[in-house]
Amino acid sequence: MPRLGVSPGQSRPRSGREQSSDRSLGAPCLRLLWLGLALALALPDSLVLWSPAEAHPLPAQGHPAKFIRIAPQLQETFGWWNLTCPTCKGLFTAIDFGLRNQASVAWVGSVAIKLCMLLKIAPPAVCQSAVQLFEDDVVEVWTRSVLSPSEACGLLLGSSCGHWDIFSSWNISLPSVPKPPPQPPKPPAPGSPVSRVLFLTDLHWDHDYLEGTDPNCENPLCCRQDSGPPPASQPGAGYWGEYSKCDLPLRTLESLLSGLGPAGPFDMVYWTGDIPAHNIWQQSRQDQLRALTTITALVKKFLGPVPVYPAVGNHESTPVNGFPPPFIKGNQSSHWLYEAMAKAWEPWLPAEALRTLRIGGFYALSPRPGLRLISLNMNFCSRENFWLLINSTDPAGQLQWLVGELQAAEDRGEKVHIIGHIPPGHCLKSWSWNYYRIVERYENTLAGQFFGHTHVDEFEVFYDEETLSRPLSVAFLAPSATTYISLNPGYRVYQIDGNYSGSSHVVLDHETYILNLTEANKPGATPHWHLLYRARETYGLPNMLPTAWHDLVYRMRRDTQLFQTFWFLYHKGHPPSEPCGTPCRLATLCAQLSARSDSPALCRHLVPDASLPNVQSLWSRPLLC
Repeated sequence: MPRLGVSPGQSRPRSGREQSSDRSLGAPCLRLLWLGLALALALPDSLVLWSPAEAHPLPAQGHPAKFIRIAPQLQETFGWWNLTCPTCKGLFTAIDFGLRNQASVAWVGSVAIKLCMLLKIAPPAVCQSAVQLFEDDVVEVWTRSVLSPSEACGLLLGSSCGHWDIFSSWNISLPSVPKPPPQPPKPPAPGSPVSRVLFLTDLHWDHDYLEGTDPNCENPLCCRQDSGPPPASQPGAGYWGEYSKCDLPLRTLESLLSGLGPAGPFDMVYWTGDIPAHNIWQQSRQDQLRALTTITALVKKFLGPVPVYPAVGNHESTPVNGFPPPFIKGNQSSHWLYEAMAKAWEPWLPAEALRTLRIGGFYALSPRPGLRLISLNMNFCSRENFWLLINSTDPAGQLQWLVGELQAAEDRGEKVHIIGHIPPGHCLKSWSWNYYRIVERYENTLAGQFFGHTHVDEFEVFYDEETLSRPLSVAFLAPSATTYISLNPGYRVYQIDGNYSGSSHVVLDHETYILNLTEANKPGATPHWHLLYRARETYGLPNMLPTAWHDLVYRMRRDTQLFQTFWFLYHKGHPPSEPCGTPCRLATLCAQLSARSDSPALCRHLVPDASLPNVQSLWSRPLLC
C-alpha cells in the first residue's frame, strides 16, 4: 500500500539489491551517524510544527546557522576517533551506499518518527505522516550533500580532505554598464491616471474546514474534520473562519472575491501564492493540484477579464518548501507543479513567460507600455528549501536572469515591478545580499517590489551598500487572506502611478481591507469586507517613497502610540493579547529595515547597544509560515 501522499510509482528509483535492515545498517559508528540523520530528518525547518501565540517579526536562523553551530562539536567528536581522511571518505561512502536502499530509508524514517514523538514535536499521527512524506526526498538530499564524502570530510577534517561548500558565499555578475546617477521619481502631475492593483497573497484554502470543530486541537492545523469537537465550555470554529491556528473555508474566499466591488475597479492583479492549507504532514500532489485549479478557477470567475499575474508560494509543493532546482530531473523534479501552473495560468501569461515558468517557476512580461513585471520564484532563496543543500548558488540562474531583465529594461527606459512570495530579508544570506546589490544597481529602474508570506502587514527598506544610510527602495509585504494564526482575513489594494507616457509606475498609496470575524460569525450576520486603513493618511506619509518609510520607523521608535497603531494594523486589526514591550518593538522596527538577511548593521542606529541582546533573542524566533 502506498504511503500517505505518495502514489504508486512516485517513490524515487533505488539502485542495487534490496538488503535487510540489519545488514545495511553496518557497524556501530554507522548506526550513530544514521541516528544523527534520523534526528535531522525529524527536525528539518520544514517540519517544525509549532503553534506560536503571535507573529514574529524576523525569520529564524536556517540551515547555515545550524551547520555553523554544530560543526565544532562534530569536529571534536571525530577528532576523538582519530579519523583519517581515507577512513572518513570510506565511512561516508558506506553511508551513502547504505542509504541508497529502501530498507535503510525506512529504518531512518522509523527512528525519526520515534524521535519526533519523544521530543513531542507533534502528535504521533502527525509525526508518522510527516516523516513518511519527507523521508525519501530528505535522505536523497543528504546523501547528495551533507553526507557526501567530499562535503562531510571537508567539514570534519578540513580542506585537505575535501571541500565543504554548502551555503558558501557566491556572487552574480553585474554588467559593465555604469550605473546612472540616482534619480528619485517625480510626483505625478495633478489629474494623472492612477491604476488600482489588487494584491492577493496566502489564501490557504482548507478543503476540510468544518464549522463547530475544535479550533484549539492538538494538531498544527485545526478547525478541520479531524480536529474533533471543542471542550463543552468552549465555542467551536466559526462559519467564516476562526481566530486560531486555522485556515479558510472556500466560502470565505468566495466572499472575498465576490465582495471586491467597493475596492475596485482593478487594472490588474498581483497574486503571490500559498494556495493550499497548512496541513503539510498529509498533502499529496493531487491535493496541491486540486487547490491550484480550484482557486485559479475561482479567481477567474470573479475577476473576469482583469489580468492576473501569479507568483509561486512555498506551500504549492509537497513536501512543503521542497523546490528542487532544474538540474534535478525525473519524478523528484518540480515539473509536475510548473506544468500544471502553466496550464492553469495560460490565459494570463504570454508564451515566453510560460516557457520560463515551466523551467523554474519564474517569468517576465510587459503588462502595459513602459512597465515590465518580473515574477520571481523565491523558493530558490528559501532557508527551508532542503534541496538547496545540494547547491545553493543562484538556483536556476534566476538572479543572473533577473539582472539581464533589469538591464534590458534600463536600456529601453522602462520601469519594473517585482513580485514574489518570500521577502528578500527572509532569504539565505548569499541570495539576499546578491538581491540587495541588484536592487541598488537598478534603483532608477525598479519602481515597486511586492511580497507576502509573513501573513502580517509590514515592509522592508533597502539602502545604498556603501553607507547603509540612503533609502533607495522599499518592498511592501502585504497581509494574508488566511486567518492563520489568529488574524482577520484580509487583502491589499495598491494605487500606482497610472498608464500614460512618462509614468513612474511607483506606489502612490495602499489600502488594506479585512473581514472582522467577530462580527461576521455572529448569528444571522453576513460577511462585510471593509477598509481597515489607508497608509498615507494613517501614518502621515508625504509620499510612499523609501525615505518616507525609513522616517516612519524612526518616528515609531520615538512615538509609542504611533507604534501601537502600526502593531494593530500589522495584525490586521486583531493583535495578540500580550503587549509588545520594548524588545519586541525594537525587533519589529528592525525588521522593517532588514531587507538584507543576517545584516545587523542595518539596525545599528535604531537599537541601543544595551537592548541588543534582548532584541537578538526575538530575531531567533521561528516565522509562523
